[in-house]
Amino acid sequence: MTQTPQSPSDQPWQDPQRAGEPSGPPPTSGPGPQAFGQPSSTPPGSGAPSGAPQGDERTMMLLAHLSAPLAMLLSVGWVPFLGPLLIWLFYKDRSAAVRTASAGAFNFNLTLTIISIVLWISVILTLFIGLIWAIPAWIALFVVQLWCHIKGAVRAADGRVYEYPFQIRLLS
Repeated sequence: MTQTPQSPSDQPWQDPQRAGEPSGPPPTSGPGPQAFGQPSSTPPGSGAPSGAPQGDERTMMLLAHLSAPLAMLLSVGWVPFLGPLLIWLFYKDRSAAVRTASAGAFNFNLTLTIISIVLWISVILTLFIGLIWAIPAWIALFVVQLWCHIKGAVRAADGRVYEYPFQIRLLS
């Protein structure tokens, strides 16, 4: 018996960016395998991209974003950067996505803590007349902080990294 050469539709799909890696089964987005040239049941780009954080990475990214508001509530606003810092310390070498998420959350919360301390200093130096501008500023800081952490948590749940606005970049 003679063997016939395989057509391209019989060979497994190989990612062109991973040309040097050993080929495995083709990625499937729905039930059953798909033949070459057949339309996909899901639109392209709807799934998680290859290399997207999965499982434990997503959980730790989510925890990095949500630990800051939790620590803020438990410490009455004084150490919201502690949760992201601990996650960064324990996971910085395990996952680049968790490192980026926790470093961003830490830097953002450190910046807002410094702003809050400056407001406290202005209140004390003005013999509490500074409460006129400090109270609205603290409310605005709280709202911005809560909004950014919720937005970061939603992006982490999708497997994406959230880039916080104004932050002093101490960790990376």
